Order: sequence, then structure tokens, then C-alpha cells
Amino acid sequence: MGQKVNPTGFRTGITIGWKSRWFAPKSNYGEFLIEDAHIRKYLDDRLNRQPPFAAVSSIEIERTREEVKVILKTARPGVVIGPKGAEVDNLKDALEHMTNRRVNISIVEIRNPDLDAQLVGEGVAEQLKRRANFRRTMKQRAESTMQAGAMGVKIQVSGRLGGAEMSRSETTLLGSIPLHTLEADVDYGFVPCFTTYGCIGVKVWIYRGLFGEKPTEEKAAKMQVATEEGHRRRGRQHSGGGGGGGGRRPERGGTRRSSARKGPAESAAQATGTPEGSPGADETANPAETASPAPQPLVPTDPVPETETKNENE
Repeated sequence: MGQKVNPTGFRTGITIGWKSRWFAPKSNYGEFLIEDAHIRKYLDDRLNRQPPFAAVSSIEIERTREEVKVILKTARPGVVIGPKGAEVDNLKDALEHMTNRRVNISIVEIRNPDLDAQLVGEGVAEQLKRRANFRRTMKQRAESTMQAGAMGVKIQVSGRLGGAEMSRSETTLLGSIPLHTLEADVDYGFVPCFTTYGCIGVKVWIYRGLFGEKPTEEKAAKMQVATEEGHRRRGRQHSGGGGGGGGRRPERGGTRRSSARKGPAESAAQATGTPEGSPGADETANPAETASPAPQPLVPTDPVPETETKNENE
């Protein structure tokens, strides 16, 4: 069985901080834990599952003895704040009513949404809901992520893709994803996509380089060139065919049937190995014009009468 580990949980406490930061005695630990889950579900349903979609990627919670601080990381901070901060005030009142504590909401803007795995997964799921082609959607999202400066991206969708009866998984991979390197900044996101024909799961891995290291433009350009070269290499392998013979399968029907479908010029060009349209093809198409003239048959002369021959002899 595969031993797959969530990249975020694998690095939590080592290179990635915790999503909830607070201490509580044993008597209150379970209550606070369930309260955090309710807060996250409420904010996700209100901001991400109904218009206007605020593109909230992460929700972090900090607690003190009397206050709950909620940190929202979003790509559209204006939607979360609302006109004159009205939306934030409504969220604050709703959370205070839910937790019976004072709530403080902080908003952090995501500068580059194409490098956030959760937001990339949300974009793929939104396209799948609109019945878009899943292969084209995955390829476009992966290429935009690589152009944004990522070192590698992997997108996997599972379920009844395209409304098929049998569920399957499809994966798109560009660059490299070092999952077992703790120093590697690998962002992971999972989004369930509910369609009319079933639920489709979308998983996204994005490798953004090592922690504390900012990828330069030159390095990103080299990775892009390497990715394109890998695409061309894989395309040549697929087009070359398999097995020992390789190449393209010959057309059925033999030369007689294939030449019958083609015109006289194409058949003559194929017989001599001269491509159609070249100067030699026209000459080969009409062999009567180019061949040397055939020898004319000897026309027999009229026989000489015997009487004339005898007179001459005499």
C-alpha cells in the first residue's frame, strides 16, 4: 500500500507553522478544537461557496484568554472588507455570536494567487463545474503556475471525469516536486468539486523552492525551458510508436489498392520515389514523352512480278 503523507502536516512544526496557535487546559481543549472547526467551516461557506467569491486560501486562529484572533489570507481583500468595512463588521458580529468571545479579524493579501495551491485547486474545480474539458483546464492551470515562478506543479483530479460511468484519476506534472525534502516549500491544496454527475476531487502540489530562498527570474526561465524540452521529448516518444519495429503502420490494401485511390501523378511519383510536385514527378507521370522513340516496324514492300524479273535476267 502507498504511504502518502499530507505535505502540510509533514512539515508542520518543522518548517511550517501551525494553523491554530493557542494553549488550553485539558478541560477546554476539545471545546476550543471544535470551535475552530466551526469557525473555519462558517467562513469557508460564507466567503468561498457563494458570490462574491473572496478566494480565501487559509484561515489561521490565535487565542488569548478573552479574545479570538482570526487571520484570513485572501487574494481579494476588497471583497472581504466590503464597502467601508461593512462586510468585516458583519463577520465579526457573527463570529462573536457563535463563540461568545471578543473576535478580532485580520486580513492578509496574497500577492500571487497562481502560487497558492488551494486557490489553483479552486480555479480547476470552478472550471469543472462549468463542464470544461478537464485535460485542457489542468494544462492551462499548470502552465500559468510555472510562468508565475514555481519550480514544479502537480495537479490530480479523481472521479467521474467527463461524466464517465467508471471513475478514474488523471494527473498533470510539470517540473519537480521533492515531497521528502523538508526544506522544500511544497504547498498542498485539496478541493472537492460537486457536479451534477458526482463529486470530483482536485489535489494540487506546488513546489516554490527552498524555504528562505527566493527563485530568481533566470532560474525560473531555465525551469520553463526545461519543461518545454521535456514536453517535446515526450511528444517524440509517443509519436515514434512502440516495440522494435517503430514508425508508422503501413496502409492496408497493398500497393495496388493504394495506387488505385491516388491519381496517376501520385502513383508514378510513388513508384519512382520522387515526391509529387517536383520536376521529376511530371516527367515520370507521362513516360511516353521522356522515353526514347520505339523503332518503327519495317513495312514490307510490294512483291515484284515474276514476268518483270525474268525479262531483266534475259
